[in-house]
Amino acid sequence: MSEPFSFTVRVYYEDTDFSGSVYHASYLRFMERGRTEMLRARGIDQGRIFAGDAGAVFGFVVRSMKIDYLRPARMDDLLTIETSAREIGAASIEMHQRVLRGDEVLVSADVRVACVMNGKAARIPADVRVRLA
Repeated sequence: MSEPFSFTVRVYYEDTDFSGSVYHASYLRFMERGRTEMLRARGIDQGRIFAGDAGAVFGFVVRSMKIDYLRPARMDDLLTIETSAREIGAASIEMHQRVLRGDEVLVSADVRVACVMNGKAARIPADVRVRLA
């Protein structure tokens, strides 16, 4: 498993439900940002990839996700999104993500993302695999 990449996000009013707790779907956005920033930190710029500026045009899509909501986050909390690659396959990546408030784990998720080109599953480009390893 790769060393966890950390990304910080603040909880805003728009992220919460009527009770002031983070709405469950907001965690999906937080974790998407965590995955995107992990890729960016490894020199994989999704904007350039989608524009075709970096060679092959491809993207990553979420194929499956298992989420455990353990504790609620609240408005103004400062959260850390940890993302690590557990397994890099030929056409998919198994990742583990955690949402923390300080040392307290609020959400834990196992996410499988698939590489797609032209709407179909495709092998992850070799240079991307090297950067993720």
